[in-house]
Amino acid sequence: MTQTIDNLAPLIGFNSVSARSNLDIISFLETYLKDRGFRLRRLPSPCGQKAGLYAEIGAGEGGIMLSGHTDVVPVEGQDWSRDAFRMTKEDGKIFGRGTTDMKGYLAAMLTAADMAATRRLKEPLKLVFSYDEEFGCVGIQQMLAALSPLLGTPRACFVGEPTEMRVAVGHKGKAAIRASCNGQNGHSALAPRFVNALHLATDFVSELRGIQNWYANEGQRDAGYSVAYTTLHVGTLRGGMALNIVADSADVTFEYRHLAADDPEEIMARLTEAAGAVARRYHDLFPGAAITLNRYNAYPGLDVPRDAPVVTLAQRLAGQQDITKVAFGTEAGFFSNLGIPTVVCGPGSMEGQGHKPDEYVEEAQLAACDKMMLRVVEDLEG
Repeated sequence: MTQTIDNLAPLIGFNSVSARSNLDIISFLETYLKDRGFRLRRLPSPCGQKAGLYAEIGAGEGGIMLSGHTDVVPVEGQDWSRDAFRMTKEDGKIFGRGTTDMKGYLAAMLTAADMAATRRLKEPLKLVFSYDEEFGCVGIQQMLAALSPLLGTPRACFVGEPTEMRVAVGHKGKAAIRASCNGQNGHSALAPRFVNALHLATDFVSELRGIQNWYANEGQRDAGYSVAYTTLHVGTLRGGMALNIVADSADVTFEYRHLAADDPEEIMARLTEAAGAVARRYHDLFPGAAITLNRYNAYPGLDVPRDAPVVTLAQRLAGQQDITKVAFGTEAGFFSNLGIPTVVCGPGSMEGQGHKPDEYVEEAQLAACDKMMLRVVEDLEG
């Protein structure tokens, strides 16, 4: 574990908040892995200010893939008692932004890389480092076209988001949507003569609450989640210019997080129907009243059978039998959709430490992850 902690210190030192470039941390990873004989491929973002990285060592088919993201959430507005971008240790805990989500796992990936470089592998070790995961898995979506041909057919992928080293076999899929509401400008003294876009927006929010109630009471359920059904959440409502002007436009941003049993296209069809129904209520007064939905980001869920071989393998390598499902999203669904058997398993607690001030990971969690990495490399040796 000493090596993993040594690896973690410089990783924390890179301020790789999602809004910033991550090219410095990618260059660090490239140097580390190149020095150990890995074959590398940098995967630049469309803007050129960020990049992902694919690394591989060993020959042959199959292999095991480890995956993690390099970006972290901001620290602004949080009450940190220490430097967020400098590693500190205290009472068996390692503090710093990203220690749990998820640079602790990245550090363990580098330890696995160091071990693999000194072994005679019968199957390859494959590493994927992404960017902009905290923006809704945007980076991996941009990487996939170039990444997919490189991956081959690994027999397992472990995405190292914090699960306290339990094997996570599922999480919900998510979509982010903007509802743009079109009404009419007018003087507020004559407000009843015009269609207020804010009225369209609030009526639509009421429809969303009704759809949420339907999923809560009538929809599919999965007891593996703390909230056992598909959810809808309204994040923002913006519109209007001044108190004495009837608003001609308003935007509602909202999301749904869906169970595997609920088809996202059916959810979208239900939302589209609701938007049209709200707009039609106003057509006698203003035929141009409309609500347009734009699903501007989405990522797939993960739903792995508990008896799948990848689950059994992960339990053995992690040295623990607990199986769970997580509330947060990950990049695992993208790899699973490529036909790669994938689960989520990594050190730290998202609920306990993720995205919080004075974020930390327990040394015991890193030690458990290191044991898993040793078993991964030994498994690749055959």
